[in-house]
Amino acid sequence: MKHQSYPRAVVIGGSLGGLLAATSLRAAGWQVDVFESSPNQLDTRGGGIVLQPDVLHAARYAGVALPNPAGVRSGERIYLDRNDNIVERLYIPQTQTAWSLLYRAMKDALPAQSLHAGETFTDFEQDGDEVIVRFDSGRTERANLLIGADGIRSTLRQRLLPDVTPAYAGYVAWRGLVPEPDLPAHAADMLRDRFAFQHGAGHSALAYLIPGERDETRVGERRWNWVWYRRYSEDVLKQLLVDRYGIARTRSLPPGAMKQTDIEQLRRDAQAELGPTFRALVESTDDPFMQPIVDLRAPQMVFGRAVLIGDAAAVPRPHTAGSTAKAAANAHSLALALDLANGEGMSIDERLARWETEQLQRGKQMTDLGISLGKRLMTVVAPPSQRFSAASGNSMPTSIR
Repeated sequence: MKHQSYPRAVVIGGSLGGLLAATSLRAAGWQVDVFESSPNQLDTRGGGIVLQPDVLHAARYAGVALPNPAGVRSGERIYLDRNDNIVERLYIPQTQTAWSLLYRAMKDALPAQSLHAGETFTDFEQDGDEVIVRFDSGRTERANLLIGADGIRSTLRQRLLPDVTPAYAGYVAWRGLVPEPDLPAHAADMLRDRFAFQHGAGHSALAYLIPGERDETRVGERRWNWVWYRRYSEDVLKQLLVDRYGIARTRSLPPGAMKQTDIEQLRRDAQAELGPTFRALVESTDDPFMQPIVDLRAPQMVFGRAVLIGDAAAVPRPHTAGSTAKAAANAHSLALALDLANGEGMSIDERLARWETEQLQRGKQMTDLGISLGKRLMTVVAPPSQRFSAASGNSMPTSIR
């Protein structure tokens, strides 16, 4: 810690966005407690992530030690046709990591006593320069700042902006993870050291290697990560979101939740629409999972001493590879704004106002880009050279996740 005086922040949401906020603010001299509604560990959620500079900057600022290496490198980016012919190749080196790797690193960097599982936020009130935060258990907490980092369906955002809700974009991302040795040799040979894509009419697939379940990066111990974007009507989506136990879900289907009939249909569709490499990925996945693609952008992020960050404030479509990077940038920049060693004598409220202006603009740019990429990808089959992405900070072909 940098300072003797410790203002306090309460973070709602113990997923990656909340942990990024907590580690960053602690480095800025704040006392931070994180409250997560789920009583369980979250490190089995998520899949592959392109490791962006914003994430590395936030980790470095917060003093969070990432494994070395923190991901798996790829060099070539290839585009396959329906028969697995390489129709275009580019050399764009980058690193892919796992959501679970970042989650564990951020969580391990926080004191255990600052993490509170099984606590559901219900409401808050502002009391001068402080907030009083209430939970379903009857617990109350007093702090100088309340941070909503509780994702797409943020309870805090619903309290502050009840009319701002996620809008279904008309398609979903099927996802899967395959242990490296479990993929047939023909597909592994095509994908190894590469970031691969196959595009079709109204659908698009991509794949790359990420670390193993316990962050392993040695050959043979990693995992293949794949994503397949496909269009569905809202009625069909509702049916897909009913899990194998008959429970209707609203956000996504995590691994192990999908009905067996839907898994079998997904594999039949892969046989009909995907080339041999991507078919092998789908067929080798025991527990595929699914995420509806949604659009959301809050017009405001600061409400007195309550703030929204990450997907609670704006949701960029995954083609930008920007959701985790944006959460990291929100958290890092918030910590810099509130660092007690800086600020030129500005009050906390003045610092928050300046931070909000910058981050709203960032959110707008990323959500606009994601919508543009999604429209191109899901409606028109264009040559790869006519697509682009901001995933590595440059204009370049295709979309990334």
